[in-house]
Amino acid sequence: EARVAGRAEVAATPGSYGLMSLADHNASVLAATNAGKVAGREEVVNAPRAFGLHPASDLNASVSGGLQQGIEGVLANPNAYGLFSGADLNTSNESSRLAGIAAVTGIVVAATLWLNVAEGQGADSRLEGPPTAEFHFARLWYNQNPSSRRGWGGGWRTDYADAEYHLMQGINRLTRVYGQSVEWSGVGGRIIQLTDDRVFDYPWLYAVEVGQWYLSDSEAARMREYLDRGGFLIVDDFWGPYEWSVFVESMLRVFPDRPIVELGEDHALLHVLYDLDQRTQIPGRGGNRRGTVPHWRGIFDDENRLVVAINFNMDMGDAWEHADDPWYPEPYTALAYRFAVNYLIYSMTH
Repeated sequence: EARVAGRAEVAATPGSYGLMSLADHNASVLAATNAGKVAGREEVVNAPRAFGLHPASDLNASVSGGLQQGIEGVLANPNAYGLFSGADLNTSNESSRLAGIAAVTGIVVAATLWLNVAEGQGADSRLEGPPTAEFHFARLWYNQNPSSRRGWGGGWRTDYADAEYHLMQGINRLTRVYGQSVEWSGVGGRIIQLTDDRVFDYPWLYAVEVGQWYLSDSEAARMREYLDRGGFLIVDDFWGPYEWSVFVESMLRVFPDRPIVELGEDHALLHVLYDLDQRTQIPGRGGNRRGTVPHWRGIFDDENRLVVAINFNMDMGDAWEHADDPWYPEPYTALAYRFAVNYLIYSMTH
């Protein structure tokens, strides 16, 4: 009883015995810790250099100064950075402006594509290689139309090189055509400019987002020669009346005398291997654009052979590119593959 009474007395008045309760102890420790942290923070903030630190004002001043120097350096000598000043642009005429835009875009793209060369890995087969198979996926590298919705971008490389990578697997699986497979990097495919004589080595040419392209008079003449000599052009992924007008503007320089017509349900292109009389709109990754209707159109030569296949208001390139993405509907990819196979077989047999 005495021990129990003693414990109760100590527990009731621990201070009388030089002790403190657990609650008092925890509160005391917490208060001391918080006070210490506050004091420590204040000491570091008041004298950061003593702790090997610098105040944010030093960094802001340094960045601001460096940024200003960088801006002044570019403005003082823009040509040293591959740019041109507003005055240079304003003093040039429209054709020079287009040429300048094309040159700058071309330099940037070429620098990327020739990276392997710079690293000492030899010539880039995509840009310089000869044919190594019966069929290559050949992509047209065109200049961008400054009046397009993406005037400074490289519309020609949209879906590159996933579209080639996936489609060539389908070509080799579904046909007896000996097609050159394409790696993720695009090696195996071909990138062709109309100014390059290699264009005549590749009778099947794909141009994407042609609602953004621009063909000069000389490029249009070369395109006409390519098609008249047996080449076959597929254009894809452009939508609505404005992009149609941009496409037609350059196409009229190629064939001012040949109309663009709707393909009938009985045309050989739709039946040469697969029967494709169901005109289903093939969407891009963002879906179909509101108010658009798919059109399969074409341009014919003097022998009534189709030489330009026009996929308007649809995006077969996305259907090829996303062939292995679960979120892209498989029926559209399957249909886009069948169209591509028909295009290929038609071009080789007509």
